[in-house]
Amino acid sequence: MVSIVLAVDPGADDAVGATIMQLADLGCQAEAAGFAALQLERCGYAPRLESAMKPTPKASPESAARRITQRIRELADWRGERLGQVRALIREADPDVVEEWKWMGTPVWSHDGIVCTGESYKEVVKLTFAKGASLKDPKKLFNASLDGNVRRAIDFREHDGIDGAAFRALFLEAVAYNREHPPKRALDAARRHPPRATRR
Repeated sequence: MVSIVLAVDPGADDAVGATIMQLADLGCQAEAAGFAALQLERCGYAPRLESAMKPTPKASPESAARRITQRIRELADWRGERLGQVRALIREADPDVVEEWKWMGTPVWSHDGIVCTGESYKEVVKLTFAKGASLKDPKKLFNASLDGNVRRAIDFREHDGIDGAAFRALFLEAVAYNREHPPKRALDAARRHPPRATRR
């Protein structure tokens, strides 16, 4: 993926962020980078595009897992502890979850598409659910990005607790939503290559 060097809160513009995540979820990494650069320029930022003609190799699940572990250790404060707790809850809820490392250093958890990302800032650890606006969230865990049409987020501050059971249930709800609403590209591929009937 084209590298974008910037210092902007990814949650600042829900519509822009959702579009970038959707493009990346569909595998359109170059398109996601180009769209991000365009939107940042329109907002007055000057992103620096590096190695524009040389895509960054995609990290393997094992490599991504190691990088997430390293990020947790590097934080070395309550943010690392909180990110580690959330990661453990995600793995408990969905042993088949895929850990990824995207967008110049963002932990991502996917299952049939992106489920959520884990970003760490000075004051909060933010869990952004890619399709959060479509989830019921009966325990009202979402407390950020509430006005967007696509995403929702949970901001954890230093002394916030975690309702483990509610978080696991919310994650599984997001996984189920991904399974029931596959990306358009996956649907198109299924239509082009329908499963063959077996003869008995």
